[in-house]
Amino acid sequence: MIADLFDQPFKKLLTALAAIPLMLSLGLSVSHAGDLMDRLNAGEPIRIGFANEVPWAYPGENNKPLGFANAHAVGVLKAMGAKKIEPVVTEWGGLIPGLNAGRFDVITGGMYILGTRCQNVAFSEPMGVFGDAFIVAPGNPKGIDNYQDIKKAGATLVTGAGYNIVEVAKKEGISEGKIMTVPGPSEILAAVKAGRADAGGVTFFTAQNLARESGGAVDVTDPDAMPVFTKNWVGIAFRKSDADFRDAFNKAQAKYLGSPEMLAAVAPFEYTKAQLPGDSTTEYACANR
Repeated sequence: MIADLFDQPFKKLLTALAAIPLMLSLGLSVSHAGDLMDRLNAGEPIRIGFANEVPWAYPGENNKPLGFANAHAVGVLKAMGAKKIEPVVTEWGGLIPGLNAGRFDVITGGMYILGTRCQNVAFSEPMGVFGDAFIVAPGNPKGIDNYQDIKKAGATLVTGAGYNIVEVAKKEGISEGKIMTVPGPSEILAAVKAGRADAGGVTFFTAQNLARESGGAVDVTDPDAMPVFTKNWVGIAFRKSDADFRDAFNKAQAKYLGSPEMLAAVAPFEYTKAQLPGDSTTEYACANR
């Protein structure tokens, strides 16, 4: 009788135990298929996530990762021993959620190291320092060179969803009703060209590229007219649970950053020695940006 009482539960336990090896072989035990460092050592693919942001990071033919942030990150990952790198392209606003949801393993897309972002991801040490600018109508008819000019003119600013410029604009006193957010650079350019916005807030590099794309339909403001505190450092982002991988990346990056090999890889995308971060650190950027 006692055997009968335990018979069914015991059979269920045996069935469950027998299923465990199959689950593990299928990679069902974890959403992002295991520890990133273990996957690197096993020669498994490392998935890099980025948005379509020229010249920072963008997809080429067959989603080939182009742009200076991609070129740099790929160079470091290869120096770490990565055998295969898989690109995952998404909208800018989906990068951090996608990373933490396990859709990809690394954000390469030229992300500023900001205090609010440091709460959600583990950044590498900086790979460069950059400033922002506006795209405006030809001749800059409203005289917009900085955020205070936008505020005084009662102008409308357009920028990307999730861009640091949203926070800066609010800090500078621009009301939410005067800040339009769109998915990315193409939509920012379209809004300014159509007159739905008076200024488009992007990085200076992005602004230059949009002006070229527009064929003279927009001008670019002077980045030096922006507040000093808007200068930002860019890092490569990882899940906080992959801090050991981030540390190994930092070690490899320290040898690669600024090397002739690295500068040759990023040169086609306008990154120069002027953008090297110097002695700045992620700890400083997280605390002060």
